[in-house]
Amino acid sequence: MNKLTTRLFALFSLLGLLAAASTPAVAANIIDGDRIVAIVDNEIITKNELDSRLEAALSQLRKQGTPLPPQEQLERQMLERLIMERVQLQYASETGLKPDDAQLDQALGRIAENNKMSPEQFRKAVEADGIEFARFREEIRNEMTIARLREREVDSKLVIADGEIDNYLAAQAASGGNEEYQIAHILLRAPESASPEQLQKLRERAEQALGRAQAGENFAELAATYSDAPDALQGGAIGWRPRDRLPTLYAETAVNLQPGQVSGLLRSSAGFHLIKLLDKRGGNEPASVQQTHARHILVRVNEVQSEADARHKLEIVRERIENGVDFAEQARLYSQDGSAAKGGDLGWLNPGDTVPEFERAMDALQAGELSPVIQSPFGMHLIQVLERRERDVSNERQRAVARQALRERKLDDAYQDWLRQLRDRAYVENRLDER
Repeated sequence: MNKLTTRLFALFSLLGLLAAASTPAVAANIIDGDRIVAIVDNEIITKNELDSRLEAALSQLRKQGTPLPPQEQLERQMLERLIMERVQLQYASETGLKPDDAQLDQALGRIAENNKMSPEQFRKAVEADGIEFARFREEIRNEMTIARLREREVDSKLVIADGEIDNYLAAQAASGGNEEYQIAHILLRAPESASPEQLQKLRERAEQALGRAQAGENFAELAATYSDAPDALQGGAIGWRPRDRLPTLYAETAVNLQPGQVSGLLRSSAGFHLIKLLDKRGGNEPASVQQTHARHILVRVNEVQSEADARHKLEIVRERIENGVDFAEQARLYSQDGSAAKGGDLGWLNPGDTVPEFERAMDALQAGELSPVIQSPFGMHLIQVLERRERDVSNERQRAVARQALRERKLDDAYQDWLRQLRDRAYVENRLDER
């Protein structure tokens, strides 16, 4: 059953249910005493689910000391976040992306370790906060799924052309340096095929937020009230970033702001933006960089080979290598990467040369150490670090830094564009105003 058929089936089933219902409860969109506030393709979001997430958000805002926005506006923002989350999880499910229990347990173990607790102590701490641990596990699984979906659909497909790198390096040379900016922002996302009337309504809402920001109202509260960005409940703060790693629109605007100032209304393909410059400081490029000489074995995940099958295959290969079998031999036999013919040898790698999951695992290894099986957007990997060295910044390194900076600058915009397209393809019915 394809996605369109699934949507129509869900819609017709729902209409049939309402037509056949003889009780006011169903006609009023109530299931088991819980009101439906949204339909996303063939799934529903209930008022109890919305209230639960809303209470967690309010608790977070109180801990941060952020003034609370009006309940009704925060409720609308939270429902839209739930809708966007559901749309992404449905797409991940349709395309076979879901972290298995072993990966989830590893992630929970890392969270417990970061909190200096054993897994059992961490579980008790979660339950002491009134959170059912099974639900907490699934929320972490959902976060992992969405992160991997973004990596697969956006991060791994972003291409930086050599000409862009040339232009970037020329601009850096002309500017003579690179300041860092601490910025908060508000995004009002526009539908991909928005009508002039929809855009005008969205602009009016953005101008309302701008007026309140320029009048000196708390920007973090305004972000929680108006912003459609994932960081809205963190006050829209995106932290310290060099100018070259900000989205281009933000970078061009921030350079003309003083700390504390709010921009005018900005327009992009994603919608309308406001930014506030919180602070800025000077920044310098490092004089040298640590390079890593590594090799790997890659088993790809696809329609034929599941995540579990790929992981199992590499676990067997890893056991063989630990028992003395030559890594290069196993790479030539099993790796599905272009480096297989060279025994998996990737040569000397600079920071930013590989995807983040691979780089984090590689950086955690000592020379000669073999990694556990790790996952990236390309599949499952075994990694071995051969040696490391410090190297002065060269033209090659400058281009690698430039490529990574351009990627970071473009990723946010690319992700927002992809989210908007995914949202527009989904069947979404917002019933929050139906009482």
